[in-house]
Amino acid sequence: MYHHSVDVARQTAGSAAGLLDPASRDADTILFQRCTWCGTAMYHRLLCPVCQGSDLRTERSEGTGTIRHATVVHRNTPAARNVSLVEMAEGFVVRGRVMGPLIGIHSGDRVRLSTVKDPVRGEPVFQLVDEPYRAWT
Repeated sequence: MYHHSVDVARQTAGSAAGLLDPASRDADTILFQRCTWCGTAMYHRLLCPVCQGSDLRTERSEGTGTIRHATVVHRNTPAARNVSLVEMAEGFVVRGRVMGPLIGIHSGDRVRLSTVKDPVRGEPVFQLVDEPYRAWT
């Protein structure tokens, strides 16, 4: 889940969990963590999901990824909206919204980060890299 109040996790020397530093937010990038023991990339975790290590370093994402799952949500909103799981190029998965026609957003489409924070939901917003045209198959 994307927590807009804790956008940035800064790792300090000798600290197992790191410190949250909301003052150093960057509007153009997503920060993620990488385990120094096994190299696994993850998004906002306290421990590595693979080796359970607590020595995590913060890195910046390039902002490109692939949609792994896309769905349309109709509840708690006046209009239908898109909710997608995006696997970033660095290997971690983040939940966000993809801009574009709801019918044109599919698993496997390439996306790039538009903004880190949706003003309403507080989730990252992505846009399609390729044209959302799908031929009849």
